[in-house]
Amino acid sequence: MKKKVTIIVPCHNEETTLPALYESVRQMIDANDGYDWELLLVNDGSTDGTLSVMRELYGRDCRVCYADLSRNFGKESAMLAGIDHATGDCAVIVDADLQDPPELIPEMLRWWEQGYQDVYARRKSRGKESWLRRRLTLAYYRLLQQTSRTDVLPNVGDFRLLDRKCLDALRQLRETERYTKGLFCWIGYRKKEIEFDRGDRTSGSSSYSLWKLTNLAIEGITSYTAAPLRVATIMGIAISVLTLFYTAYFLLKTLIFGDPVRGFPTLVIVILFLGGVELFALGVIGEYLGKIYHESKRRPVYLLNDYVAPRGGGAAITESEGRDGIKEI
Repeated sequence: MKKKVTIIVPCHNEETTLPALYESVRQMIDANDGYDWELLLVNDGSTDGTLSVMRELYGRDCRVCYADLSRNFGKESAMLAGIDHATGDCAVIVDADLQDPPELIPEMLRWWEQGYQDVYARRKSRGKESWLRRRLTLAYYRLLQQTSRTDVLPNVGDFRLLDRKCLDALRQLRETERYTKGLFCWIGYRKKEIEFDRGDRTSGSSSYSLWKLTNLAIEGITSYTAAPLRVATIMGIAISVLTLFYTAYFLLKTLIFGDPVRGFPTLVIVILFLGGVELFALGVIGEYLGKIYHESKRRPVYLLNDYVAPRGGGAAITESEGRDGIKEI
């Protein structure tokens, strides 16, 4: 009996890129007929004709299926929807913009057959990307690596093959404030790295502006590590110690030389500095408090508008497994 491979493609406004992606994936599948294949497209609240293209591909190829989310929940939630509905013995997560080459999937499968459960692709190059964005990205990964107890893989995105054990583990992690790149590392299992040159988008432009990437970095740090809280604590302790020394210095100075009316600029600087530190600490605490607030609501990670299984069949997802908006098939 052939093993089944699911290819998960999160899509948001990918009307122009989906046909090219499908053609590339189809050629790869036809050249590797030793497996049963499932192409699972996840529509993450697209506002263009992405859903119509998915329906067209579904009608053309019995290996295609799609899940339509009720609105745009973000890529992290869309990937979880794909993981929830993947029926293969393993699954490969691929971006719809063809920057992750489907031609690399057979190599991933070879390592998977040798017993590796998480075969991830590390970028040797990052395609067309500004110097500032590249430097900020690498600095972000270094910061995350130094502040986390779990290894975070730099220059590694979501393009990877996950064994069924990894998929089942990820399905158990239902937090709404998700940082999937960290979760991939947190679950562990036997990992294997392969390298590739990241391509450029075939059409359109990335929806991630510098501001969105900054927000994503903050989400990643606060979702994956509590180090900022510790930094705020250490800063508070350090400033308190410095304040004690500063107080002792002025006390001795007053006793020895008297107390002339001076030091107003120093006083203003100290007040502004301490006020800034306090606001920084309150901001860090507020970020984590906001995450606790969202998690305490226990809302589903995503809501599903529709799921259309491949015409070739597939295992059903029960209501207990699909408690986060997945309807029974």
